[in-house]
Amino acid sequence: MDAFTLENPVFRTYVIAAALAILKMMFHAYLVVVQMMRAKGGFLNPEDTRKTPVNPNPSAAQLNPNEAVERARRMHRNEGENTPYFLAAGFIFVAASPPFWLAAVLLYGYIVARVLHFWAYATAQIHDVRATFYTAGTVSIAAMAIYALSAALAG
Repeated sequence: MDAFTLENPVFRTYVIAAALAILKMMFHAYLVVVQMMRAKGGFLNPEDTRKTPVNPNPSAAQLNPNEAVERARRMHRNEGENTPYFLAAGFIFVAASPPFWLAAVLLYGYIVARVLHFWAYATAQIHDVRATFYTAGTVSIAAMAIYALSAALAG
């Protein structure tokens, strides 16, 4: 499968974009933890309110929602909902042997859109701003899937 080697610039571009998307998704998980540590709360599980070296003064109030933690949690959930589509669509897109310029635009375009979506979410921009960047990312995914589908049907 020559399409799936790092000598193929389209696949190499996919690998770079996919690795960035995966690392970004992992970053979101740690962002939730950082926000919980800052707030000393926002926990989801009752066992998290037990006394430990990390939580020396536990209380039931630590289970109350905390907006900073909840925002980070929503961002992580959103990332988890979108990244698998990107990884799958990008993979079948590579299999369809698109031109390099199109692959670069769609794959890196998705990453840029998701970074801008993160910025919009993290800075509490209005929904329209977040939705614009979300839409740009989903258009990239849809374009890759449609390209792959067209190539498979034509093949």
